[in-house]
Amino acid sequence: LDMTHPAVGNHEYLTPGAAGYFAYFGAAAGVPGQGYYSYDLDRWHVIVLNSECTDAGGCSPGTPQYEWLSADLAAHPTSCTLAYWHIPLFSSGGRAAVNTRHLYQLLYDNNADLILTGHDHIYERFAPQTHLGARDDARGIRQFVVGTGGSNHTLLPAIAANSEVRDNTTFGALKLTLKDTSYDWRFVPER
Repeated sequence: LDMTHPAVGNHEYLTPGAAGYFAYFGAAAGVPGQGYYSYDLDRWHVIVLNSECTDAGGCSPGTPQYEWLSADLAAHPTSCTLAYWHIPLFSSGGRAAVNTRHLYQLLYDNNADLILTGHDHIYERFAPQTHLGARDDARGIRQFVVGTGGSNHTLLPAIAANSEVRDNTTFGALKLTLKDTSYDWRFVPER
């Protein structure tokens, strides 16, 4: 568990307060009842958010998670920022939700580089974009949906704007190589 930095999702809340999740991961999961925290990985600042906004006290301006994220970004003005959470803001898999739009905007306003999500059981990569889904090659955030862990695949009912690559037939993982001022990625299919 020492290398694990989990993000809470909707299934964890099938038990009240995601008690099993917080008990299993302990301090690695952040403060029980919140599920958001950050850590540094070499030159990268990594932020874990709770996309179950109702259970986290909200995700909009003025809520505890939003205010925590604002303060965390101000305290870590690094050149490389990665954030991850469960439910995507953008996805072609049909289960995206707008509940994290304000958090995404805050990340965009603070020049974050990369967002990782899951929830939809697909692999998808987006071109850099704003919190409103407008393509922005100058300072937009690239988002990945990596829900390819092995349960089942979901359909692709409509292709989302700025979607560059989609796969809903292959199980696998995303391999990221975080460099001093950039990153590389590769989807690694199961063997």
